[in-house]
Amino acid sequence: MIRRWTISFYTLVLGIQAALVLATVVIVRTASAHEFTIESLMNGFVKIEPREAHLVVRVPLHVLKTVKFPVSGRKIDLTAADIAIQKALTQLGNEITIWEDNRPLVPSSATGRLTLPSDRSFERYTGAVTHVARPVAPGTSIYVDQGYLDAHLTYAITSPNSRFMIQTAVAPEFKNYLKLAIRYLPLVEDGRAMVITSRSGRVALNPTWYEAATGFVALGIVHILSGIDHLLFLLCLLIPVRRLGEILKIITAFTIGHSITLLGSVYNFAPAGEWFPPLVETLIAVSIVYMALENILGVDLRHRWLIALLFGLVHGFGFAYGLKESLQFAGRHLLVSLFSFNVGIEIGQILVLVIMLPVLAVLLRRVLVGRVGMIILSAIVAHVAWHWMIERGDVLWKVEWPQLDGAGLAVLARWAAGVLLAAVGVRFFARRARMARGTALPSLGGDELAGGSRRRRSGVSARM
Repeated sequence: MIRRWTISFYTLVLGIQAALVLATVVIVRTASAHEFTIESLMNGFVKIEPREAHLVVRVPLHVLKTVKFPVSGRKIDLTAADIAIQKALTQLGNEITIWEDNRPLVPSSATGRLTLPSDRSFERYTGAVTHVARPVAPGTSIYVDQGYLDAHLTYAITSPNSRFMIQTAVAPEFKNYLKLAIRYLPLVEDGRAMVITSRSGRVALNPTWYEAATGFVALGIVHILSGIDHLLFLLCLLIPVRRLGEILKIITAFTIGHSITLLGSVYNFAPAGEWFPPLVETLIAVSIVYMALENILGVDLRHRWLIALLFGLVHGFGFAYGLKESLQFAGRHLLVSLFSFNVGIEIGQILVLVIMLPVLAVLLRRVLVGRVGMIILSAIVAHVAWHWMIERGDVLWKVEWPQLDGAGLAVLARWAAGVLLAAVGVRFFARRARMARGTALPSLGGDELAGGSRRRRSGVSARM
């Protein structure tokens, strides 16, 4: 019976691994087939003024496949390109939409021109506006699909304090391969930048705090539920644990650990360099292998909370990578977004535990019974994580490691002090919690129990 369930579970794990590998190959081949370069990035500005909103955007010509520019040989005939430019401007006005308080805006005016690939006018808003208004210099040669369309669209707005959103549908067949880099310039606040695609939907340029909060809570839930390595680590943590109090202590320590490094990474306290992300990914795989081996060898579980805290610090760096790409959508609400993302991770963990713990209990009582079952389950997880560790370690081996100078030692010292402080804090609160339980539930000695029994008997006799 045990052998049959083990083989079935092992086959399921191998099937999941095969599906992931196949999906990765398909994605890589699809990306290679498109052969996209940095030129598949559209650059733009959204400038808010008291009565108008301005969209100034630069679009690579090879994206505008539906617009046919007149050509002479391999070059665009600039003297006869006005009609095609107007058609392209109309298309951009329909495919890049700006919303004011959930109302789509229609361009009141649109101007544009063709530009050489070497032009650098879009580094600043004023330079981009000036460049779009300037005619193409005589004698300029722009080859087919090798230049830009620069456009300036103007919209009438009700108030500069409205809620503004943007959505792109330019070349939706390119999905995530065609990005729109937008620099939002409000009337009184500091500007901010973001990168969106046709899959992003409507994106708030100036989100409210509750929009940022709900969005990042959902992001945290999705991140933990889609992180197979984080879920396997939680599984290894809890396989040998039976008491609810121990489970809560371990999960709390893991939460404190990943919260510390998550916040520290977002505020740029983490080491920088290409070597650090693959190091974190490798250490996450190492943490799973270590916990699985602990379960197999049968070590003392009284200090598992401390191990959960230490490895939680590593997993927090992994959570930070998933968060940093989305912080562009936080607007002015960075702290709210950080807190909400962490709340989302905890909600996701709770959802996982609600499902994982009953299933694990049934599995270890009915199918993989006793310590042998715990060893089998841990060995399967260790096998999967071992392959991750080898693959990620190979990537790590190929990156260039930095020299450990004074700045690097300072970062290392700060994180070491943070780890020590977190461990001391968790141990202090755990000890206080044990003392509180001991005070609330004092143990009764034999004489006290005997006296209590005599008092109860005498009370019964008196009532009779």
